Amino acid sequence: MPPAEAAVDSTASLTITKDSYQTVEGFGGCFNELGFTALSYLSDEERVEMLHSLFHPDGDQKLSICRLPIGASDYAHEWYSLNETDGDLAMAHFSIDRDRQYLIPYIKEALKLNPNLKLFASPWSPPTWMKFPKAYNFGTLRWEKEILEAYALYFVKFVEAYREEGITIHQVHVQNEVVANQKFPSCVWTGEQLREFIRDYLGPAFEKHGLDTEIWLGTINSPEPWDEWLKKKTADHDAYAHTVLSDPEAYKYVKGVGYQWAGKYGIQRTVLSYPELRYMQTENECGDGTNTWAYAKYVFNLYQHYFTNGVNAYIYWNMVLEPKGRSTWGWEQNSMITVDPAERRAIFNPEYYVMKHFSHFVPEGTRRIGTIGHWTGNALAFEKPDGGIIIVIANPFKDSRDVRVSNGNTVQTFRLEPESFNTIVFEN
Repeated sequence: MPPAEAAVDSTASLTITKDSYQTVEGFGGCFNELGFTALSYLSDEERVEMLHSLFHPDGDQKLSICRLPIGASDYAHEWYSLNETDGDLAMAHFSIDRDRQYLIPYIKEALKLNPNLKLFASPWSPPTWMKFPKAYNFGTLRWEKEILEAYALYFVKFVEAYREEGITIHQVHVQNEVVANQKFPSCVWTGEQLREFIRDYLGPAFEKHGLDTEIWLGTINSPEPWDEWLKKKTADHDAYAHTVLSDPEAYKYVKGVGYQWAGKYGIQRTVLSYPELRYMQTENECGDGTNTWAYAKYVFNLYQHYFTNGVNAYIYWNMVLEPKGRSTWGWEQNSMITVDPAERRAIFNPEYYVMKHFSHFVPEGTRRIGTIGHWTGNALAFEKPDGGIIIVIANPFKDSRDVRVSNGNTVQTFRLEPESFNTIVFEN
């Protein structure tokens, strides 16, 4: 039953109930090689201005938690891992030299602007010699004790190498898209494999080396093709999250769960089953490189879905790309910002502004609160630590609409422009 204040005005389109839910940990994007290359086309002054808009606490976005790959993502210039020396179980040849060319300068520029920026990392594929078959773009991890020990050490070396660069890795997620047999770097895992690797290898390795980097169960997507997945009614929660988290020895190492893409179909059950854990939407759905307003409307719905179902953080994918956003492996994807190499100028795309409505106005430590009313399906409400209220609301219609918002003992009417995103702030 909603609290008494919800009855202030029964005709209100949206009423704040102040039912309290999860705490917001932040918003961000991913550091990728092609993004750093796109930035290089800007003048020094424009690049500094753009990075300020993304990362500075006084900038547009105020991004506070970002992702990076361990080895090549699909937005690297080419395939690479951090140790392609066959049989090097001791990781004697482990190296982040390539990252010093693209990723580390990108990250360090962001950290200059926001020293409190948190980072999490995941591999798209283990080194090829650790896989069967020996390929970067499909297959599975070899399930042999010495390989599993070496792969856990690979994660340890990564965290330690970045620490030597002055960069703290706050979290690692075991695998990008555990159900993705793709033409780009990928590796398929079962829930049972994730459970065993975290429980018997990765968790103990982090303990042995004294790492306080968090281990997250992620990033969980869903099997393809989607129609077959729907027919089988395979549950991500049962096949992955519940399989791992129901084992006490694996559970003790897991601090949170990361879902992305079709993992959105599993997050609700996991949050209901394990409300004490933290959750993250780890990769925004990527579009097709056209950066349309229509897709931005769809992306707003993703924010709505994930926060309504309990995530603490929402992560965009590529923050900046060249026009059409074509990956090395041929997929064209959206980005918040596009940099045209010919014109050497930046274009701020619709999804930049979708993110801004959240990341600029909803600081870390804010709590999601409840709403009732006919516009609840198009809005999210948050309460800041100082008691201020933020409402992010979309008007999906092709004409303007008036929305009556009840907040405590006051009711105010706001005009929402057609097909618009809006933020309403009530200061305490």
